Amino acid sequence: MGEVLIAQHLGERGVTAEVSSAGFLTVDRPAEPAVVELMAARGLDVSGHRSRLLEPSMVDDADIVIGMARQHVREAAMLAPDGFAKTFSLKELVRRGERAGPRLPDEDVPSWLMRVGERRTPAGLLGESPDDDVLDPIGRRFKVFKQVDAEIDDLARRLSALLAP
Repeated sequence: MGEVLIAQHLGERGVTAEVSSAGFLTVDRPAEPAVVELMAARGLDVSGHRSRLLEPSMVDDADIVIGMARQHVREAAMLAPDGFAKTFSLKELVRRGERAGPRLPDEDVPSWLMRVGERRTPAGLLGESPDDDVLDPIGRRFKVFKQVDAEIDDLARRLSALLAP
């Protein structure tokens, strides 16, 4: 959900960005049927999606790495330790971005991330937190998928407003 919703909201603001997803558990798994249904209702087709594992080069090559939970941020930073400064959970990035202010017209993404991540430490990402973690709906009822969809959509919309100069 995150990949397509972030891409959609950035595209609506005229931001050209390559948005892709990867994880830590499964390879070549299709999107959950509930996700396919929810995205189709938005006019987005994820029926051909296949999961893939995150690799260090993906972190190194990305401008921003976004996880759905603190655990994802920690694991991505362990894969590519130099990537910590550009790796955030979606909730953390939006929260910190709204405090720091949107990216300025002449500000590049790395500079904005430095502002957003000011005084941020790896130790601050230990454990789990509803402040930083989007609930994983896998194995839950459709109602939970709908709630997570609404939350990610809101966060993706807010993130796109912060990134679009």
